[in-house]
Amino acid sequence: MAFWNYREALSLTDKLRRSYYELLRDDLDQFLIQYSLIDSYHNFVNRQKPYPFVEKRELKPRARIPDQEYELHNSFLVVFVEDAIPAEHKKYIRFFEENRTTKVNLLRAKSLARLEKYDRNWRDLESIHFRNFIRSLLPVDYALLIQRDPASHSHSRYNLSHYHVRIDWPISDAAEDLARSLRYISKEIYEKGEKCAEDLQRKLFEYYGQSAMAGGRRTAAIVAAQYLRRVPGITTVYASSSGSRALIRISERGIAQMVLMKFLKADLEQIAAQNGLSPHKIKKYYVVARERGERVCIV
Repeated sequence: MAFWNYREALSLTDKLRRSYYELLRDDLDQFLIQYSLIDSYHNFVNRQKPYPFVEKRELKPRARIPDQEYELHNSFLVVFVEDAIPAEHKKYIRFFEENRTTKVNLLRAKSLARLEKYDRNWRDLESIHFRNFIRSLLPVDYALLIQRDPASHSHSRYNLSHYHVRIDWPISDAAEDLARSLRYISKEIYEKGEKCAEDLQRKLFEYYGQSAMAGGRRTAAIVAAQYLRRVPGITTVYASSSGSRALIRISERGIAQMVLMKFLKADLEQIAAQNGLSPHKIKKYYVVARERGERVCIV
């Protein structure tokens, strides 16, 4: 059973909000793909360093990803919520007045350049300045929180409300919550012993397509995604990792992982033929650069 309401169960007002949320999410998808993968690639090119392309073996389930962080690869964690997170969840999703995106807070944290030109409307996803605003905050530690503005007269106004948002829900609690929903256990994670509890924690990472040794942002992403199932509406969590060189997107539609890989032209022609795509579409939508006869593609 789904943990969110399908469109058929929503009121007309909420259906319109869902449609608007998905429209904004599509736009955010494209921006974060650009920032996470394409901009990172150009960071390496501009420094005349080889980009660490993901190998096919790293895409297999339970694959061990090399334990190396790449400084030139952009990393971030973004949580985009359809509704506003109720205050009772602040215990585990740490958003307070102190880390709200106000000029005073950002000036104190020195997180935003040229604050003398800062305008509170830049936080709104509809603002033409939003992309520059979020780009300046993405390198900040922990997560950025985008949610509906409960103070707005509009039912569908979203803004980047908080930065430096810690996800403090224990991994064992997240594993217990998932295990109960999958009916592996009936009450608590240690009811079948400590060995079973360890297996269930590994199952949490496996369920979200990650290694049990995943780094901090990827771990925070899956814990946040599991916890936010109890919040009204749908949620999308984005995590860009400098270790896995991947952009991970977790939503009600499942888990997606995007990386950069190199292909020969003949390979792309074969992929296009197998999937009913024209070579022009492959080049337009997937190829981002060329390297010595090979094409750099988003997959």
